[in-house]
Amino acid sequence: MSRIKLSRIRPLVFGFYMSGIMSLLMSGVITFINTGLEGSFVARWMAAFLVAWIVAFPLVTFIAPLAGKLTVLTLRRFDDEQPPAN
Repeated sequence: MSRIKLSRIRPLVFGFYMSGIMSLLMSGVITFINTGLEGSFVARWMAAFLVAWIVAFPLVTFIAPLAGKLTVLTLRRFDDEQPPAN
């Protein structure tokens, strides 16, 4: 695959993995907090995970560039506050 094509799909692949991992972990934690480890925990967790992932994937895909820009702006602000080196 050419470099141009890889660079175009990288955000989608990143969003796929990031949203999947975060959705899996967060839905598991929230399901556990709300219902405990009762017999149907895994079934409830997987149902919550699928809903979370369906929502998270497009959000991560669109929000990641904004988060990157905000990170650059934030770090630039801190960098500007450093006194000049002697």
